Amino acid sequence: MAVTAPQPALFYGHGSPMNTLESNRHTEAWRRSAALGPRPRAILAISAHWYVEETAVTAMARPRTIHDFHGFPPALHAFDYPAPGDPALAERIRALLAPLPVRADPDGWGLDHGTWSVLAHVYPEADVPVVQLSLDARRDAAFHHALGRGLAALRDEGVRIVGSGNAVHHLGRLARHPDAPPHAWALEFEARVRDAVLRDEPEPLVDYHRFGAPARASVPTPEHYLPMLVVLGARRPDDRAAILTEGIELGSIGMLSFALDRAPA
Repeated sequence: MAVTAPQPALFYGHGSPMNTLESNRHTEAWRRSAALGPRPRAILAISAHWYVEETAVTAMARPRTIHDFHGFPPALHAFDYPAPGDPALAERIRALLAPLPVRADPDGWGLDHGTWSVLAHVYPEADVPVVQLSLDARRDAAFHHALGRGLAALRDEGVRIVGSGNAVHHLGRLARHPDAPPHAWALEFEARVRDAVLRDEPEPLVDYHRFGAPARASVPTPEHYLPMLVVLGARRPDDRAAILTEGIELGSIGMLSFALDRAPA
């Protein structure tokens, strides 16, 4: 299918792996996001769960489905998302990010649950090629935001840039019952993130420590936060932000999801 408009860039708060098998207000919002823009020719996914000390990109024709979790039902451990890869797109990403060294990974990684738990609802047929880009644990928030700027041209080439993580993610403060009220700091930080995204103010999101105690509690480690910054780095001047879904689950997991898409003429 010919691409007639730039692809949107999206960030999904993926929450529990069980969202793969469930239908709820978050998964319904993810499903509806498939209708945004033209159908992509491929997806570049940045997941919280590929957090390593390098920048790498999957470069295999058939990425494996990685079950990077423990203690969930057998149906989740058996879940398969057989989307094809796109080695040519991996090479295009390496070229766009040069001179930054980006290792092409032909067989080591694949698609982790941060990617497939969302795409299982957005593209349930697994018929859109998917490439994953790692987060570099040696690098800071500003680096990952700049990474998105370097990748933005892909949106004009039919590639949908998708980040999967959580703006608020503190497993140590998790409540183990579904009706648990959200922590006040989680509500405050998600609201601050939401407002900055809607106002197109990336600086406080890159320097999120300026938000003090709510930021420290919400982002105790950076890997779930950084995919959002890559997506925001790919923002275009004519993009508008639209919130897909939001809210705090299990007390300390933020489900904020948004799309960056061209504003209507």
